[in-house]
Amino acid sequence: MFKEFKAFAMRGNVLDLAIGIIIGGAFGTIVKSLVDDVIMPPIGLALGNVDFSNLFVMLKEGTKAAAPYATLAEAQAAGAVTINYGLFVNSVITFLIIAFAVFLLVRAINRLKPEEAAAAPATKDCPFCRMPIPVGATRCPECTSELR
Repeated sequence: MFKEFKAFAMRGNVLDLAIGIIIGGAFGTIVKSLVDDVIMPPIGLALGNVDFSNLFVMLKEGTKAAAPYATLAEAQAAGAVTINYGLFVNSVITFLIIAFAVFLLVRAINRLKPEEAAAAPATKDCPFCRMPIPVGATRCPECTSELR
């Protein structure tokens, strides 16, 4: 059983998948930092110093401190029940950037691949009746003409 597991784990597909997951996790961290630290601050500034991570709707006031809460961290520390739509906006933007980056990567890889040769046609037209016939045929099954 150990030998079978070793053979399974050492196959190319499993190793490729493991490497892809590890690199994907690291890539996700980089993109999250790009969104949170580089892209969102100028967008928030353009919208009047809005910090998307602090946009929330309070459903129920916290028991540890009274409302209003200036930040989401204050609301959570007070035990308030909130809908954190600002964090959702950040997550959507992060997803869109990751999806676009993966699209560009796949597009670049596809351009590097050599084009596949077109398959040879399996049929040809009979020169007499113009019906499709197999390439290797010596007589047309439709009009019974002898082919050259």
